[in-house]
Amino acid sequence: MNILGIDIGGTGIKGALVDTKTGNLTSEKHRIATPRPATPEKVANAIQRMVNHFNWKGAIGCGFPTPLLHGKCLTGGNLHEEWKGVQVDQLFTNKTGNEYSIVNDADAAGLAEISFGAGKNKMGVVIMITLGTGIGSGIFLDGKLLPNTELGHVLYKNGEIFEKYAADSVRKSEKLTRKEWGKRLHKYFDHINLILSPDLFIIGGGASKKLGKFIDQIKIDTPIVAAEAENEAGIIGAAMAANFQIK
Repeated sequence: MNILGIDIGGTGIKGALVDTKTGNLTSEKHRIATPRPATPEKVANAIQRMVNHFNWKGAIGCGFPTPLLHGKCLTGGNLHEEWKGVQVDQLFTNKTGNEYSIVNDADAAGLAEISFGAGKNKMGVVIMITLGTGIGSGIFLDGKLLPNTELGHVLYKNGEIFEKYAADSVRKSEKLTRKEWGKRLHKYFDHINLILSPDLFIIGGGASKKLGKFIDQIKIDTPIVAAEAENEAGIIGAAMAANFQIK
């Protein structure tokens, strides 16, 4: 079944048609810059443009970069404070007329990797970590998702969360070298490794393409691999989430 998957990020909104049986994109990706400010109204308008680009009338899966509970934003995340309390699926349905399945963006990326990529057939605890504007997480036990975890919000020190210390956006804003950034990531992965004892870490987001430039700084025993779908994983997993809901 072909479903439109949309991955909303802090800097860009990406979409493509996805064959949910194979995990393959069946169209070219389309990207729209995330509006600034990223208010609900402006993002909904961007989603309308995405739907119009594909002339899509069916169901849509959408990866969303905030803490969620049944499609409702618990905070504004890295988008805008006005998102707190917004029922995202209802907002987008009212805007475009399509039915939406809303899933945390890191959970979506993890669904793609567990089903078709680096986590396929992996038993035990597998943790997807997305490195981008923030730090997202998806936890799987024997292939089943524990939704809505927010491991980027684990405290680092002095009340600061790790997301504000080690996200890829921090690397860029502070002009850190990959080695310097890798040392920060070591502190993060070492901490998560201690509290959850996973069998595998999968790194997604834009940073997955450059894993070889910083992986040597993360000195933990647990294997760390790049997402095989790289930054397309969020699109694929979002479409799969919609497919699950249809079923």
